[in-house]
Amino acid sequence: MSYIKAGTDAAGNSINIYYEDWGQGNPVVLIHGWPLDHTMWEHQAIGLAKSGLRVIAYDRRGFGRSSRPWTGYDYDTLAADLNALLEELDLNNVTLVGFSMGGGEIARYLGTYSDARIARVAFVSAVTPFMLKTDNNPEGVPGDVFDQMKDGLKKDRFDFLRTFAKSFYGMGLVSHPVSQAVLDWHQTVTSLAAPNATIDCATAFGKTDFRADLATIKVPTLVIHGDSDQTVPFEASGERTAKLIPQAELKVYKGAPHGLFFTDKDQLTTDLLAFAGR
Repeated sequence: MSYIKAGTDAAGNSINIYYEDWGQGNPVVLIHGWPLDHTMWEHQAIGLAKSGLRVIAYDRRGFGRSSRPWTGYDYDTLAADLNALLEELDLNNVTLVGFSMGGGEIARYLGTYSDARIARVAFVSAVTPFMLKTDNNPEGVPGDVFDQMKDGLKKDRFDFLRTFAKSFYGMGLVSHPVSQAVLDWHQTVTSLAAPNATIDCATAFGKTDFRADLATIKVPTLVIHGDSDQTVPFEASGERTAKLIPQAELKVYKGAPHGLFFTDKDQLTTDLLAFAGR
């Protein structure tokens, strides 16, 4: 197993970030979404590594095999974890790919640190630029939506995650874009995440404003989003993110739900390979 150290907690215990490192070539760093872990990237990681790229996929603190501290689930800290990974592995000419919540790490990293190590970035179904509806962000989602999510997690986390997964993958009465086995995998992975991390990260991605961070992005940018995303609506996120980043390329997946890393796995792998291989 491979880990990097990303500081310590209040008690002085090391916070270790787990990562997989596959292939050789220019590095692609894959940042997973909420409330999953690095294993969500299975299809993309294999495809990119087989095509001559080095793929690093890591677990956010509190998720997967990484440390589970009590605190540190704000985006400033999560971006610092990403920075620690890039520095410890001394990665350069990096393509950053962030899915859903992971798009926030990209935005905050580039808004806080230099882009000296970064060649290009991709936002996939990302929560940027600002999910919360406010007076100066009327396109956002009402705050009570995020409050209800946290209430559901506190009441019965496992049942909430089971229900959440259905809309995540666009499951309906006649629409079954993923198998029951995928839903079972999703339930297992999300249930094993630290409960406090799951709840605190919902606050982070729901209420963090990334608009100033996006304004700092100067590297080539790809935005991918499904227009049937019920979890992170396209109009509130992907569409606006592409407009806020000069010369960003926008790819809209028609009919795709939030979890397009599986429902549209081949197309996503192809698009990321074409982008990262430039």
